[in-house]
Amino acid sequence: MTPMMGMAAGIPAMSSAQADPGGSEPAWRHALSLFGDIKYPAGFQRFDYVNPDAPKGGVARIISLGTYDNFNVAVMGVKGSIAPAAIMIYETLMSRSQDEIATEYGLLAEGASHPDDYSWVIYRLRKEARWHDSKPVTPEDVIFSLETLKKQSPFYSSYYRHVTKAEKTGERDVKFTFDAPGNRELPHIVGELLVLPKHYWEGTDSQGRKRDVSATTLEKPLGSGAYRIADFVAGRSVRLERVKDYWGAKLPVQIGQNNFDELRFEFFRDNVVALEAFKADQADWITENSAKQWATAYDFPAVTEKRVVKQEFPINDSGRMQGFVLNLRRAQFKDARLRRAFNFAFDFEEMNKQLFYGQYKRINSYFEGTELASSGLPQGQELELLETVRDKVPPEVFTTPYTNPIGGNPEAVRANLREATRLLKEAGFEVRERKLVDPSGKPVTVEILVQDPSSERIALFFKPSLERIGVTASIRVVDDVQYENRIRSFDFDIITDLWGQSLSPGNEQREFWGSQAADQQGSKNTIGIKNPAVDALIEKVIFAKDRASLVAATKALDRVLLWNFYVVPQFGYPYARYALWDRFGHAELPKYARSGLPSLWWYDVDKANRIGKRS
Repeated sequence: MTPMMGMAAGIPAMSSAQADPGGSEPAWRHALSLFGDIKYPAGFQRFDYVNPDAPKGGVARIISLGTYDNFNVAVMGVKGSIAPAAIMIYETLMSRSQDEIATEYGLLAEGASHPDDYSWVIYRLRKEARWHDSKPVTPEDVIFSLETLKKQSPFYSSYYRHVTKAEKTGERDVKFTFDAPGNRELPHIVGELLVLPKHYWEGTDSQGRKRDVSATTLEKPLGSGAYRIADFVAGRSVRLERVKDYWGAKLPVQIGQNNFDELRFEFFRDNVVALEAFKADQADWITENSAKQWATAYDFPAVTEKRVVKQEFPINDSGRMQGFVLNLRRAQFKDARLRRAFNFAFDFEEMNKQLFYGQYKRINSYFEGTELASSGLPQGQELELLETVRDKVPPEVFTTPYTNPIGGNPEAVRANLREATRLLKEAGFEVRERKLVDPSGKPVTVEILVQDPSSERIALFFKPSLERIGVTASIRVVDDVQYENRIRSFDFDIITDLWGQSLSPGNEQREFWGSQAADQQGSKNTIGIKNPAVDALIEKVIFAKDRASLVAATKALDRVLLWNFYVVPQFGYPYARYALWDRFGHAELPKYARSGLPSLWWYDVDKANRIGKRS
């Protein structure tokens, strides 16, 4: 927030939880926080963690795995494969700080105002906010963006479903009205809205054809951010260039960031090929997701000579659940005992030893790695919430701490397989001629759908374990496009899926586990959960009135999800692994930044000269 738009503009440093002392019109706020204090006051100059004197210039070459055929963010996740670089040319109304859990400061918006009951919020746009064609960002753009994203994207349709109306209420003011009071997250998540240019999408392209916001496109889109798309080779590369006259360069939320003149994204379909390109200095850094490669593949001369450095950055900004998804839309997975039996068949400890050099830890929560993860038995406020759905959840929720089976040695594996067999027999399944059949006599067959060699390795390890309990299992490897199409239409038996969790979960939980999302093609409820207890607890999460209530509600939701055995939990690693050619610098990274790449880094000419020219 510039000094002009801070205290001089009469926008006080108020948390969104604070009441309006005058009791009349709500106060304007320079920042919104879900819970707790706001660190930076109105009129602050910059975030503490940036280097305000970071040099501008240089090129960063970045590896992306996969491919792309689309720059239209309105249909990402629904049609085509989005180029990640396309997201970077746009801006949101507010920008999150990376040294606070959930606080946003003005970016496109200079301030926000909402009443104590959170029934609506008004955002006031900055007068200087501009698109790359120099036209101003307007309330009409904001309204268009909300309506378009809700219409085109199942995720945004769910995420913003409580936003019933967006309207222009002043020259630069947009008011969002909500369907009911009390949802403190709604003003906050509206601030996350990605704003698109209405005049661009309602115009025509260079060939005179009217643009279609509901379709994929490889026309370079119009943005408002610090970077624009300069050129690209479809499916293979995208080059972003820093906008020299970027309107927001001196905003407090942008000082010390966006330091590279160019960001070049190079696409590789295989991480082994990508690593070879990195070794040949055809890219400046690589994110390494393979434990095997991290342990064995970084022994080339540039590492020994310290021209390439390996770094691990702690993941403090989010939690995760990753697991084998058992599609509840398939009749055979309706019985929780079959789903639980699949978990008993999975020998994570042996897999970790054979495939991952012992680097991983088993996931035991849908909010793994955060204070939101359940453990032990429910107590206090969490127990009170669970009592309200006692008749709708497994009794073990109240009596037994959730744990995953432990394997890793023949005796433990045999015991787990015996328990799997007992559960299957209890559910009416039996083995006939070494094949598991359901109560009607139909063989239990599953196909594990994968899209890359890393996922195939994991599936190949799981397959014989399933066969030991009589399941007929196969593995199908398909390309990226087929995989995305099958996931969107829920055409699979088993996949691996990942749900990233923020430190303040809310409306997105409906998209992950809510009954309504189960029937929306393209939604993140790939499991197909339709559970009234889960729906009720999601609402408790969303309408939590303070941090303690949010934590209790999230733990209750976590516990119910776990005891329904919707997934076979896989594994995680508490660090992000990077290898970098040592030609860059950065300030001390804040707690929730992970690597901070590329926004908090810069090109260091002296370092670059020491390690030699790029290939």
